[in-house]
Amino acid sequence: MGSVHLSYLLLFLTTLGVVLAGSSPNGSDSYWLLRIKSKFVDPFGVLENWSEGTSICTWNGVACSDDQSHIMGLNLSASGLEGPISQEFARVTSLRVIDLSDNFLNGTIPPELGELHNLEELLLFSNFLTGEIPSEIGHLRKLQVLRIGANMLTGQVIPEIGKLSELRVLALAYCQFSGKIPNDIGNLKHLINLDVQQNSLSGPIPESISGCKNLQNFAASNNGIGGRIPSSIGLLESLEILNLANNSFSGLIPVELSHLSNLKYLNLFGNELEGEIPFELNKLVQLETLDLSNNNLSGTISLLNTQLKNLETLALSGNFLTGSIPSNFCLRGSSLSLLILADNKLSGKFPLELLNCTSLRQLDLSGNNFGEMLPRGLDRLESLTDLLLNNNSFIGAIPPEIGNLTNLEDLYLFHNMLSGGIPTEIGKLQRLRELYLYENQLSGNIPRELTNCTSLTRVDFFGNQFSGSIPDAIGRLKNLEILQLRQNELSGPIPSSLGYCKKLQKLALADNKLSGSLPPTFRFLSELDLITLYNNSLEGPLPESLSLLKNLSKVNFSHNKFSGSISPLAGLNSLTALDLTNNSFSGPIPSELALSINLTRLRLANNFLTGELPSEFGQLEELRFLDLSFNNLTGDLGPSLAGLKNLGHFLLSSNQFSGEIPTWLGGIEGLGELDLSFNNFTGSVPVELGSCPRLLKLSLSNNRLSGAIAQELGNLTSLNVLNLQRNNLSGSIPSTLQKCQKLYELRLSENNLTGSIPYEIGSLSELQVILDLSKNQLSGEIPSSLGNLVKLERLNLSFNQLEGKVPQSLGRLSSLHILNLSYNHLQGPIPSTFSGFPLSSFIGNDDKLCGPPLLSCSELKGHEGIWQLSKAGVVGITVAIVSTATVICMVLLYIMLRIWCNWRKVTISCSETGGFESKSREGENWVYGEEIRSGSNYWNTTSLTPSKGKQTSKGTCMFNLSVSSSDSTEKPLV
Repeated sequence: MGSVHLSYLLLFLTTLGVVLAGSSPNGSDSYWLLRIKSKFVDPFGVLENWSEGTSICTWNGVACSDDQSHIMGLNLSASGLEGPISQEFARVTSLRVIDLSDNFLNGTIPPELGELHNLEELLLFSNFLTGEIPSEIGHLRKLQVLRIGANMLTGQVIPEIGKLSELRVLALAYCQFSGKIPNDIGNLKHLINLDVQQNSLSGPIPESISGCKNLQNFAASNNGIGGRIPSSIGLLESLEILNLANNSFSGLIPVELSHLSNLKYLNLFGNELEGEIPFELNKLVQLETLDLSNNNLSGTISLLNTQLKNLETLALSGNFLTGSIPSNFCLRGSSLSLLILADNKLSGKFPLELLNCTSLRQLDLSGNNFGEMLPRGLDRLESLTDLLLNNNSFIGAIPPEIGNLTNLEDLYLFHNMLSGGIPTEIGKLQRLRELYLYENQLSGNIPRELTNCTSLTRVDFFGNQFSGSIPDAIGRLKNLEILQLRQNELSGPIPSSLGYCKKLQKLALADNKLSGSLPPTFRFLSELDLITLYNNSLEGPLPESLSLLKNLSKVNFSHNKFSGSISPLAGLNSLTALDLTNNSFSGPIPSELALSINLTRLRLANNFLTGELPSEFGQLEELRFLDLSFNNLTGDLGPSLAGLKNLGHFLLSSNQFSGEIPTWLGGIEGLGELDLSFNNFTGSVPVELGSCPRLLKLSLSNNRLSGAIAQELGNLTSLNVLNLQRNNLSGSIPSTLQKCQKLYELRLSENNLTGSIPYEIGSLSELQVILDLSKNQLSGEIPSSLGNLVKLERLNLSFNQLEGKVPQSLGRLSSLHILNLSYNHLQGPIPSTFSGFPLSSFIGNDDKLCGPPLLSCSELKGHEGIWQLSKAGVVGITVAIVSTATVICMVLLYIMLRIWCNWRKVTISCSETGGFESKSREGENWVYGEEIRSGSNYWNTTSLTPSKGKQTSKGTCMFNLSVSSSDSTEKPLV
């Protein structure tokens, strides 16, 4: 009896102990839950009613047992909670369900959760948890659901998970797990759902996966899992969903997959599978979706919808499938609604077998080799909403029956060889949203009936031969967002009704023959983001209302006849690209353009703009392309523009800018093209330009620059083009240019450069377009290293002071087609490979060059000898001429003296006789008689003796000849 009382006493004390323990704050569930609450940040007050003095079973998210003696579950999902998961959860040992999903929790998963031996469901997905899965999770032997995906968890999928023998759902998707799927996964006999997609898992799928006999859903897509798909998967008879897309699986598709008789969804998209599609897959009679796209599969299509009667989606795109569609592919009453065969090598006519697939809603045959004409029976596919036949070789006209596809929403026929016009029946497609006909050979007018398709949002007719005008009723397309009519033959004005397409976002009318001015109704296009009208004949000033289009980001009006000010396009905050090149705009550049702070591309070249570059442009920090060339702009490039730090292309050529080239240009690290040519810049080439490591083109030609070429230009190791010609530069060519190993064009002509051509220039092996050093004062010899420039096409060294021989190494310049060595002091033979160049390439070298096309070197030496004999002959001839002239002069002088002496004698005789008449007669006889008598002997210098009977004077004549004694009796002439 005493023992009974003792037993009752012990039972009472035990019960009291439990009650006392339950009433103790340190031992109660309420105490621990309040401790857990203190670790959370609760911005929405979800845990406000968690307080002492209230029943714990009434607290938000708390689920108690039926007798309210234990906490069975805690559901705080989507409560907006922040902070870490408290390790004190382990104190609430009765918990079977913890759901903290879809919050903002951070930190790691506490390993203490492994002490919750009664836990059946742990849901921590959609938070910001980090770290690895604690191995203690393997202690939760009653756990049935583990969902911890959509976090930032790392590490491996721990093998301890294989100890969770009761597990039904394992969801680890959308984390950063790496490594392999553990072999231990095969121990999970009750596993129904395995989701590890969107991680960084690698390695093969373990063969042990076959141990998961109850597996219904296996999703491992978007990882790096590789190897062959294990044939053991074919043993998972309960499997309904198999998703292995976007991995690195290779080899053949295992035939064993055909054993999965319950399979409804099979996705092997985006792997490296090869070989043919197994015909055995036709046994998967429950299959609803099959996607084998983007692999390396080949052969013909062996799948038959006649056997896969439940198949709704078949995607085989992005493979190397050949042939056409099987003749018995589809029967009437088929469930097939989506067929995607794009980007294969299928060929032949349009597969008429597909016209039996009357349930088709989407048909994609794009990117194949189908050809010939489209069938007129297309309207049998009456359920069709999407028809994609683009990128094939279809020819002929668009069949008018296409207008009977009244459910059609998207029609893609682009990049074929379709011809003829758009059938007017297209106007019956009231549901049509997207119409892409670009890159065909369609012609004729755009039918007015097209404007009946009021659901149209996108129209693209680019690259056809449409003519006539844009339909006046285009404004009826109230839902139009994109209108692309570029590169056609459209003419006439832009219809004003286009301004009533108020949802229009992109308008491309470029490369046509449009004329007239912009309609004022454009002010209603408030959603317009892009407008391209280039290469037309549009004219007149820009409407001021363009300034209302605040969403405009890209505008290209280039190559038209617009005039007036560009101010209507200034001040648009969303503007990122503006191209007004080759128009007739005038006036100054408005400073309001600087309000477009997101502007990256500004091209105003080939206009009549005047004034200075606005200083406010320095605020355009995002500007990467600035082209103001071929205008009448003036002023200098002041320091206010130094804010253009992101410029990649700076083109100001053919203006009237002056002053010095600013040094701040050297601070633009991304500068790739600088063209300041044909201006009035003075001063030197800034050394700071050598600090632009990405510079590809530097053109400063046709200015007034002076001084030496900066050595620092050699730092421009990316430079392709250097043009400094037609300045007043002096000094020598810097040898540092040898570091510009990517140069393919070098122009330094028409300066005052001196010294020799640097030998190092020959190391610029990429020089191709031209090397022009002409019209300088360069001296010395042509360096033989220039023969290394084997890609060079043009070489001009003319009009310098070069001397010596032409290096024979230049003969290796096999790409050379223009050569000019003229007007130097070169000599000797020229390379034989230069024989095809004209004489003008070598003239002006003191006639000392030889070899074809000039005189051969041996002929040149012969001519030099002839030239020397000719000079001696000239000297001899000159002496002979001078001697002869001297003799003739002496004879003439003698005759004149004789005449004078005779005249003197006659004069004396007349004085003695005193008779005028006698003197005159005798003198006359002498004068004329002597002249006649002499006759042919007048110039005979060997016969100076007078004839017999004629008296000779013995007077004082210079040629006083002695006479014979027989003549002494005659009267002498005095």
